[in-house]
Amino acid sequence: MVDLLLGLQWGDEGKGKIVDVLTKNYDIIARFQGGPNAGHTLIFDGNKHVLHTIPSGIFHDKAVNIVGNGVVIDPVIFKKEIDNLSDYNIDFNSKLLLSRKAHIILPTHRLLDAASETLKGKAKIGSTLKGIGPTYMDKTGRNGLRIGDLELENWKEKYNALTQKHLKLINFYEVDIQYDLNELEKEFFVAIEMLKSFVFIDSEEFFNNALNNGKTILAEVAQGSLLVVDFGTYPFVTSSNTTAAGACTGLGVAPNKIGDVYGIFKAYTTRVGSGPFPTELFDEDGKKMAKIGNEFGATTGRPRRCGWLDLVALKYAVQINGVTQLTMMKGDVLSGFDTIKACTSYIYKGKEISFLPYNIEKENVEVVYTEFKGWQKDITKTKTSEDLPKNMIDYIAYIEKFVGVSVKIVSVGPDRTQTIRL
Repeated sequence: MVDLLLGLQWGDEGKGKIVDVLTKNYDIIARFQGGPNAGHTLIFDGNKHVLHTIPSGIFHDKAVNIVGNGVVIDPVIFKKEIDNLSDYNIDFNSKLLLSRKAHIILPTHRLLDAASETLKGKAKIGSTLKGIGPTYMDKTGRNGLRIGDLELENWKEKYNALTQKHLKLINFYEVDIQYDLNELEKEFFVAIEMLKSFVFIDSEEFFNNALNNGKTILAEVAQGSLLVVDFGTYPFVTSSNTTAAGACTGLGVAPNKIGDVYGIFKAYTTRVGSGPFPTELFDEDGKKMAKIGNEFGATTGRPRRCGWLDLVALKYAVQINGVTQLTMMKGDVLSGFDTIKACTSYIYKGKEISFLPYNIEKENVEVVYTEFKGWQKDITKTKTSEDLPKNMIDYIAYIEKFVGVSVKIVSVGPDRTQTIRL
């Protein structure tokens, strides 16, 4: 079976750490969507690592890591990731495989992203400007360049044709963005040559053969379920499917091959960039969360907006993903709060509701909170569930009852050792 690890909020839930913790139980770790607009942070042995494209199992001896067909790859960023791992003596030919059907981010995709976002002015959606959206647009428009094309003699012809199309679009936008395409292409083509040294696979065949041979697979998502293009806070969403269904299309496995669905959420809520955020805090509590939680984007460095846990949105994410067990991250950040709050319903257009409505912009939604007693104990050195504060256990129990799924793992710090199983 293929087990899934999903983020249930607006991303930044701490998925990288949990994949790293779980990896030893799996033969294969796979990414199934997104691109380098997301970063998974792993901390162990006193070192911090941020991975943008490479699956989070790359540091484990046995796991094979696969970038699936649903991912879009920026060769330049990918090369930098590989270069950053040069001290670890990783055999990439056996440890990291790339799907031939994964799409490639061109330099002009990034330029299109910048031009499009500039044109929107105040209505910008908060793009990371990594070229992700334009690459997925070319994918669905049947114009994209794929990893497998690099094995064909005419791949540069395809590249040139797509680049010229992009340049015409940029000129059509009539926005002032400065760029030197020649310089961008120099870096790009060097990275392409490095990329061609990797093993390319027909990943759907690989995964299904692995399943038939009894191999265990863990598929990891980038970003979170509330950013999914179909069910998220549209238009402030990403361009790919970040839910469990996306694993089937992003890897090439059937729905009946999906096993456990691990849902990851923070004990509070954060969001990077634009978009509605009903429980967002603008007071000292929000500032305290951001400071203690070191809430800055792993990819962009942008400060994250912070707020109380939104249980209505969490239940929604659990429901659309079929989550079988939960992991709560950053419970340690809430240590020291006298009172903790969680959103348990909305007032939507004058009526109280307990589900996520079509629009959660602040003019339509008022938050109804339930309050909980906080805990003062520093839990970062806690080793067993019996040593967790009673008020924290009560908070977790309420979450479990509200969403209908058990919390099996609690993270009490950033290191892989600061993980407690309940």
